[in-house]
Amino acid sequence: MTPSKLFELANASGGTLYLMGLLLLIALTVIIERSRHLLNMQQAGVDLMNALREDPALQAPATQVLLKKHADQPHVRVIRSLDNEPADSSTETAAGHVEESLMHEVPLLDRSLWVLDTVITLAPLLGLFGTIVGMFRAFSVLDDVQNGASQVTGGIAEALIATACGLFIAMLGLIFFNWLSTRVRVIVHQLETLKIMLLNRRRPQPAQQPSHLKAV
Repeated sequence: MTPSKLFELANASGGTLYLMGLLLLIALTVIIERSRHLLNMQQAGVDLMNALREDPALQAPATQVLLKKHADQPHVRVIRSLDNEPADSSTETAAGHVEESLMHEVPLLDRSLWVLDTVITLAPLLGLFGTIVGMFRAFSVLDDVQNGASQVTGGIAEALIATACGLFIAMLGLIFFNWLSTRVRVIVHQLETLKIMLLNRRRPQPAQQPSHLKAV
């Protein structure tokens, strides 16, 4: 199909094919950016949980390098939420601080996915609209008795391309939306697991008694 034919079809659909091209570009941008971001985040979670199993105190040089490497990831921010925790604070208090940090991070994980969700919903509707506009144009030639039937048939076939494009964009977006949503759920589970691991490995120190209360 030549570019001139594509422009002709786009114009016949009332310009909706241009809008669907824009929707496809937006969807691909979100898919590529979120896929890279969430895969890196998921790998960071795996690395940090393995490091915590091997080094509960998180003081080994290799662990410190790993923490710096993934400093921009939510897992590290959850870990750092205990940095200023007093040694004698209770497990319940520490758990509350870790949970607070985790709750700040979770809403940021599915950022931009609403855009992909909107594209999935809008693309088929826009394709249907383009098809209706194209069919109006196709039926407008019925006054031509000799060539009207063939022109209507060809016009309907061209108009249906808008619906096909809308469905294609929606199907592509739906596949990746579900895949990205699964990645988000995995990362949330990683953060919850990391929270439990931190609390299980934490050993709060009992508060020291004042010197005048110590046994003689």
